Amino acid sequence: MNGQLRNTLYALSLTPAVCVILGNVNGGWFVWLNTVYILIILALLEWVIPSIKSQNHTPKTDSYPNLILLMHVCSQLLCIVSFFYGFTEGKLTGVEALGAAISMGINSGSSAIVAAHEFIHRKSKINQWLGKLLLFTAGNFYFFIEHLRVHHKWVGTEKDAASAKRGQHLYAFFIKSGAGQLTGAIKLENERLVSKGKSIYTLEHYVFRQFVQHLILDVIIVVTIGWLALFWYVIHCIVANFLLEYVNYIEHYGLERDLHTKVTEVHSWQSDSPISRFLLIDLSRHADHHYYASKPYHTLLSHEKSPELPAGYAGMFLIAAIPPLWFKVMDKRIPS
Repeated sequence: MNGQLRNTLYALSLTPAVCVILGNVNGGWFVWLNTVYILIILALLEWVIPSIKSQNHTPKTDSYPNLILLMHVCSQLLCIVSFFYGFTEGKLTGVEALGAAISMGINSGSSAIVAAHEFIHRKSKINQWLGKLLLFTAGNFYFFIEHLRVHHKWVGTEKDAASAKRGQHLYAFFIKSGAGQLTGAIKLENERLVSKGKSIYTLEHYVFRQFVQHLILDVIIVVTIGWLALFWYVIHCIVANFLLEYVNYIEHYGLERDLHTKVTEVHSWQSDSPISRFLLIDLSRHADHHYYASKPYHTLLSHEKSPELPAGYAGMFLIAAIPPLWFKVMDKRIPS
């Protein structure tokens, strides 16, 4: 596959946001559009569409993938604005509000946080700020700290809360991973500030700052739109972070290493499903990402030695949601 075609296909990663915005501004059955699109249509297609293992070869001057990332920032902000517009215009009430919150949560978890992940791995302050902004819109207080300072260093070991062990089901992992990463991020920020002789009760503390900023946002939402809008926005955040932990779950399930073994391409599951590749801007080539964490998404490669998921990320969701089925499908695939 040539670079121009591949870059064009990355634009598919913006389609969930289009579904969300249509639902938010129209109400009615449109609010379920993104949920059906991701969890039913694309999930089924991932089991029948063959993988695309062509490698990424990209010139250094290729700016289109960066433009895609910036468009994710714009689309996420439009999703948030349209969500609150739907409440002010009476489009989102009752079950429709539930549908909108779930659809937007799926987008925040599968698009905004994925783009945020790419931004925070880059060195420039503006890119990292954009990543933090996207995480903020999804209500995530810990990923920026834990992912960079813990997950990449300790993936597959007992020191990493974001690595799922064999026999651990998704729901237990969601609670353990979320709580472990949050407390871990707080501890790391406490230690960083104390080492500088500063108080831990300061806006320099990333987790504390995120919490204060969200509290301010929550007050603004309640005062300007109402408690129901805040309630459904929080539900959206829960869905988004559940999707984040689902991704962590399937990316490393059962792949363990000892503390003295170097991270290689065998410590993450990969998928070359074209839907996951282009809808998630090549996040599914996760083995190469852990092998070379600094590589931009459009340069990630497929590795022959990496363990392969039987389907893409959308296709594996309903499997993971049923623990006995997940164990039956995945445990036999874990390398011995």
